[in-house]
Amino acid sequence: MDAEREALQSAAYPEVQTFCQRHGLMFEVVDLRWGIRNTEALNHMTPELCLEELDRCQKTSLGPTFVALLGDQYGPCPVPTLIEEKEWEALRAQLTARPGDLELVARRFRRDENSVPPTYLLQASGSGEARGPEEATLTSVLRAGAQEARRLGLITQEQWHRYHRSVIEWEIEQGLLSSADRDQGATVFLREIQDLNKHILDDCALKMVDRLADGCLDTDAQNLLSGLKGRIADTQPGVLKAHHLHWSRDLVNPKNKAHARYLKELGEQFVARANHQVLERLREQEGSRQELAWLYQEIHHHLGLSTEATRTFCGRQDLLAQLGQWLRQNNSDHHTPLVLWGPPGIGKTALICKLAEHMPELLGRKTVTILRLLGMSQMSSDARSLLQSICFQVCLAYGLPLPPAQVLEAHARVVQFFHTLLHTVSCRNFESLVILLDSVDDVDSVHRARRIPWLPLKCPPRVHFILSACSGQQQGVLDIMRHTLTDPGAYWEVKPLSGNQGQQMIQLLLSASRRTLSQVQRDLLWASLPECGHPGRLRLAFEEARKWASFTVPAPLASTAKEAIHQLCIRLEQTHGPLLVAGVLGYIVSSRYGLSEAELKDVLSLDDEILQAVYQDWTPPSKELLRFPPLLWVRLRRDLGNCLTRRPVDGFTLLAISQRQLAEVVQERYLSGPARAKRHGILADFFSGAWSQGTKKLITLPLIGKPLNLDRKVAPQPLWFSDTVANLRKLKELPHHLLHSGRIEELKQEVLGSMNWISCRGVSGGIEGLLDDFDLCAPHVDCPEVSLVREALQLCHPAVELRGMERSILYTELLARLHFFITSHPALVGQLCQQAQSWFRLCPHPVLVPLAGFLQPPGGPLRATFTGCHKGVTTAAWSLEERLLVVGTQDGMVVVWDMEEQQAIHILTGHRGEVRCVKVFAKGTQAISASKDHTLRLWDLLTGKEKFIIWDGGSKDPTDPQIWSLHVDEEKKVVYSASGSKINAWGLETAELIFRVLGDVTDPWVCTAALASRATLLTVSEAGVVSTWSSTTGKLQGKHRLSSVKEEAPTCGVSVQKQGKMVTGFSQGSVSLVSSEGDSLLEKLPEAVGFLVVSEDDSLLAAGFGRSVRIFLADSQGFHRFMATDLEHEDVVETAVFGPDNNLIVTGSRDALIQVWSLSEQGTLLAILEGVGAPVNLLVQGGALVASASQQSSSLKVWDLTYAQQPGASTPFLDRTGLTAVSHNGNYVYFPKIGDKNKVTVWDLAEGEEQDALDTSNEVRCLEVAEQAKLLFTGLVSGIVLVFPLNSRQDVMCIPPPEARKAINCMALSKGEERLVIAYDNIVLVLDVSPGDPCPVIDGPTYTFYTQLPEAISSVAVLADYRVVYGMTNGDLFLYECVNSKVFPLEAHRSRVTCVEVSHREQLAVSGSEEALLCLWDLQECKWKFEMSYTNSYCRGVQCACFSKDDKYVFAGLKDRSIIVWSVLDGTLLAVQFVHAVVNRIIPTSNGFIAPTRHGYLIRERFQCPSARVSQQDPLKNFKKAVWKVKSRKKEELAAGTEALQDSESGSMQENESKSNKRSQVCLLV
Repeated sequence: MDAEREALQSAAYPEVQTFCQRHGLMFEVVDLRWGIRNTEALNHMTPELCLEELDRCQKTSLGPTFVALLGDQYGPCPVPTLIEEKEWEALRAQLTARPGDLELVARRFRRDENSVPPTYLLQASGSGEARGPEEATLTSVLRAGAQEARRLGLITQEQWHRYHRSVIEWEIEQGLLSSADRDQGATVFLREIQDLNKHILDDCALKMVDRLADGCLDTDAQNLLSGLKGRIADTQPGVLKAHHLHWSRDLVNPKNKAHARYLKELGEQFVARANHQVLERLREQEGSRQELAWLYQEIHHHLGLSTEATRTFCGRQDLLAQLGQWLRQNNSDHHTPLVLWGPPGIGKTALICKLAEHMPELLGRKTVTILRLLGMSQMSSDARSLLQSICFQVCLAYGLPLPPAQVLEAHARVVQFFHTLLHTVSCRNFESLVILLDSVDDVDSVHRARRIPWLPLKCPPRVHFILSACSGQQQGVLDIMRHTLTDPGAYWEVKPLSGNQGQQMIQLLLSASRRTLSQVQRDLLWASLPECGHPGRLRLAFEEARKWASFTVPAPLASTAKEAIHQLCIRLEQTHGPLLVAGVLGYIVSSRYGLSEAELKDVLSLDDEILQAVYQDWTPPSKELLRFPPLLWVRLRRDLGNCLTRRPVDGFTLLAISQRQLAEVVQERYLSGPARAKRHGILADFFSGAWSQGTKKLITLPLIGKPLNLDRKVAPQPLWFSDTVANLRKLKELPHHLLHSGRIEELKQEVLGSMNWISCRGVSGGIEGLLDDFDLCAPHVDCPEVSLVREALQLCHPAVELRGMERSILYTELLARLHFFITSHPALVGQLCQQAQSWFRLCPHPVLVPLAGFLQPPGGPLRATFTGCHKGVTTAAWSLEERLLVVGTQDGMVVVWDMEEQQAIHILTGHRGEVRCVKVFAKGTQAISASKDHTLRLWDLLTGKEKFIIWDGGSKDPTDPQIWSLHVDEEKKVVYSASGSKINAWGLETAELIFRVLGDVTDPWVCTAALASRATLLTVSEAGVVSTWSSTTGKLQGKHRLSSVKEEAPTCGVSVQKQGKMVTGFSQGSVSLVSSEGDSLLEKLPEAVGFLVVSEDDSLLAAGFGRSVRIFLADSQGFHRFMATDLEHEDVVETAVFGPDNNLIVTGSRDALIQVWSLSEQGTLLAILEGVGAPVNLLVQGGALVASASQQSSSLKVWDLTYAQQPGASTPFLDRTGLTAVSHNGNYVYFPKIGDKNKVTVWDLAEGEEQDALDTSNEVRCLEVAEQAKLLFTGLVSGIVLVFPLNSRQDVMCIPPPEARKAINCMALSKGEERLVIAYDNIVLVLDVSPGDPCPVIDGPTYTFYTQLPEAISSVAVLADYRVVYGMTNGDLFLYECVNSKVFPLEAHRSRVTCVEVSHREQLAVSGSEEALLCLWDLQECKWKFEMSYTNSYCRGVQCACFSKDDKYVFAGLKDRSIIVWSVLDGTLLAVQFVHAVVNRIIPTSNGFIAPTRHGYLIRERFQCPSARVSQQDPLKNFKKAVWKVKSRKKEELAAGTEALQDSESGSMQENESKSNKRSQVCLLV
């Protein structure tokens, strides 16, 4: 059936393979007869291997398990390789009468007494021509003996079959006839040649049938074949696919058309049958699929491994007893995790598994035990997935709610959930929980980390953590754990077994495998292993000894594990050839996560050296394709035995090396020098798909001697197998192999610089997995462009977390951040941007396409964004020495972030109330936190251990004054905690109270300072009383009333340690310098002092008041004013910090902006940074880093101030007012000048610099640009409108106000720019703008009208026909016809109207308000057409809106920092884009819009909407808690009319019920 095999190999298998890949399956064909010589096929071991492989297929395949090609040959009957003693005696008894036959059988079989019970083993025959006839004679003799023994009842029918069945019948019997669900995965293709019987006797050379050695027809075989076919037809007719061919002498000739047609039909039939079987099994699986099937599979996998590991466990009874006693003693208390350690192979895994088995006996029947053998599956190889699976299992075991989706999105949240879960379980005070993790060394992320953040350093009561780790590795995991888990009692060494226990272990292993040893062999074994108690070495010795027959004379064994492994490799090389052994082991070890058998056979088929060695003595069976013969791999796999392990990874089963020491020997033996790069190179070729899908590869085979271009038929490797199935194996493996094969350019082009790759990896594996890949490659790739892309991906994190990982989001984010670098970095970044643009052009959904960079580019000051570990942030402190940031939160958490690894390493729980203050000391290794729960807690930042808790006194009444400040004196080892009327001094080492100072409860303190230089404590009370106490004893040293300030209450204070004084701010703007000797007024500010901060060296002081910050410089008298001008903001300033060299100050304000000012340049604004979308309440400086946070946000950002001072890829325009106007199609931006609102900055976007400044003499309130008329309108606080020609600075026009000093609220131009409307609080002017030379002419107000309302106008729009639409601060909306002096009230919004815009054809208008309501109005009918309310957990209203040029869409900018696109036709929400910044205004362009943002960038986008939105996807599908509702007036009126009609007809229901019912139904249908 060689022609059939090749036909299937060439066409059918690839088609089924593609089909399987589309369904997320791997297709593997196991054909052990392909590619080998007939002598190999007839080898006595081959039938046994065939049946083993068939059994493996039946257990693992999800579709076809067995395919038989049955022709007219029954095939040879193999001689059994092993005969059991009783069966041997029965056969021998029948041969006593025939001495010659008995001698032959006795010579070919030898008794093996090492088998239990003894067996007779077939010995290889001599080489040469006599081998064939002798094999035939032996078969005949055994058959005759078996026949007679069966007749006498000495052997069973099954035993008789062993001598009479061919390999084909054995396979069909097992694969089809004796299988329980045999018809599901089996297929038999039967080839029937008509009239064959007429020709087989004529031509003795015809090989289509079985023949005897003399060439005669083997009638016995033909009869057995007929019987087999009849059994198949009778029992399983459904699996039989018969093909009837007419006889022809050249039947198998490729040119025979009938035969070619048969082969084609066979292939098509195979494909249809295989695909059908796969689909049926998938449907069955889908129907019975459990919700958490992945978790149950993971648990089952590890339990199976555990059962195998403990099967031959011996010894360790003392250690088990000690561990059990320790667990029982500590079950009710807080305790450390346990770490079992020892060298590789010492038996830690078996001990962990045995412990898991004994847990119910040790801690009670209801103990919940969770076991993971780390590295033995994909989910246990990665900390993120490991924690998730454990959390799910714990929740299921205890009946707790499963982790919600938002927790699973971020690893930091999973860590927090895990720690909280352990405490929840502990508090149940019922079942104990034991988590056993073997081989922590095999968790990927642990090797790259300095800490293990998920490891609890203190386990709560009834929760136990038991881990194992290897010793003897430099900078290994054990060293990392010892650095954080410092308690020596946590570490338990696993020592070698005793000599007797070692012998006992060998005996147990032999007994389990039904083997024994002769005394001589036993003596040799113990002599080779004197007093050996190393289980790994003993296991290797057993694997060698189990192969010894009783007549074997073994060589001495190696004494060490490493030597034994080398011995094993030598033996394998002698049996299978050095090239094959080196290749198989080398490829498996070189892979990142392991290789499936199908992948390994494909890779071996690409290795020319191995193929040349395989086909050294015979030629391959096909002239078109070349593959590695599967039989050779199966033989080697069998001999490797327990050296290989199977791991579930990404839904596939992969082979990996089971022992760490074997992997090390393989590295040393087969992967040194260029061999390593070669292996990785071939693996890279395979996973890249370089030689798949018909691409042929040249090879020169020894027997042919000339190059052949042959198809290797390896699996195709696209990134996506289907729209929803990604090629996870390629995504995980290819970067690893390109990197280690040295193909860096290919890595940059195909992986790191490919948008297809990035999007596929991101969508299928999440942003964190994508960043992991870049981190894997970055240290080895010296390329600044790779760093840019990696940082851009990091900046995408917030958008992905908000919207979910979607291709359009990822493409938008990267394109809008990397577009700045297209010209400067064309090779990688430019290529990425071009790919993104190409993808957008083909996108089938409505989408906004970036045409320029407008999101914060990489290389900027943003260092990291931390999310997910806490509620609002209340306090923070830096540990610069350890590169840690300690954060206190509203929910009582203290979170420790590692800046280098950018992850939370400790989530410290314990506080029951908001954390008010955190101080770091002891060279950054310790922190103390104070909370509203009246407790202080001291933490070790390196270990996460809580050192002590202090109850700070007071009642638990939340209205009582809580601690609001901490002062740590490291020299005295004292911490002072201050509240409204109490200061406590506590010993930092003893946690004991040293003294307590009590104040007057009726006059609480507002400011407290610990002045170390004077050893005093200084307080200022609400009534202005200054008190000083000794910081050593707590005794009162003096008290006086403030003299410099009268009738003002203190609001804030800050200590100036060098001067030994405190600066205090007051409610009416006074700033005083207060000391024990007295006080003096430093400055009188215009408003109440909000905060005071000093620089690290006490040389600078900043005072925040209202929207300003004033800077002071230290002098001998205290402080004097440093700059003539204050730092002006657009909203109330909340906080500030000085830079490391006192040349910068960073301020945070309520409008969520962070501003960086240069003090060396007299307050020049250097940068505006966007916070976390909430008021910036907290800024903490640590070196060049500044952390910013808000009490209203769970996010935290870290900025690098060195980048804020450097020019970036693009210089943003520094506007904070939101009063931006744009001209010249987005080339110029106009906004009030920073620090001088009496001027308008003209910013050249192309050059990234200020081009000009227009003097307006008054503060600017609003700006409008007439693009066609080339005019800039500036509305001033004085009520005047100044009109500047854009192309010249002459001929400035002035429009006077209707009333003196009445500020302008807003302005607008009609779409044709022929009308201008100016709105004051309650007055509206409408002016004509007429063409003129050289400038347009603006006539005096054509119309003026008063609103006669108490509320002020907040937004306005004007039409060419003098109609005005205006919105009010209370939400009212009106249309006013100036010509007729008529006003039409429109239905009101429920809050301030933020924008009103008119369509270009002036038939429609859109209005938006603060409650995120958008209304589309029909201006002819003065009614709304559509009303859309859009809310999500972040939304706070509409900022601006406009119509597209064709009036089909509305673009709206929302205050949640996103832009939406709304269909005017049907009110559908078409697109939502998160742009990270509030958009000030939106200006339509021919194909989209431009929009200036609070980031200082200009968004320039094209809106692309397919004409047929059949495939419209929900733009909000990944938003968390996002809802949009559209109301249509037309539908509402129709519904109302329907109800009215129903009501009018309801009166006739009693007269004719059936008739009215029918009419009612018709009405509803209408």
